[in-house]
Amino acid sequence: MNRFFLLFLIVLFSSCDKSDLKPDLITMQVADHYQDCTGVGPMKCLLVKIDGAPNWTYHYAGIEGFAYEEGFEYKLTVKREKIKNPPADGSSIRYTLVNVIEKIKP
Repeated sequence: MNRFFLLFLIVLFSSCDKSDLKPDLITMQVADHYQDCTGVGPMKCLLVKIDGAPNWTYHYAGIEGFAYEEGFEYKLTVKREKIKNPPADGSSIRYTLVNVIEKIKP
């Protein structure tokens, strides 16, 4: 009987996707300018800080519902969720604007 219980636990835990990113809300700070970067090819990326991170990082994917205006810094609330079957050349994470907390001209 213990073997069946052990087998059940192994099957149960092996079927869980540990890389699954549940939808969550994050705070994102967006810089006032685009930065040259390279994705599939040369492109312009937003510079962002997520949840108060100290350093700027490239943001290759767009933010659904967000109309970026260069020359302004933004503080946003964004929903981040995993895409189940992303395109081969696209991001596996979707970002959707929830709220513009702040828009300032530096």
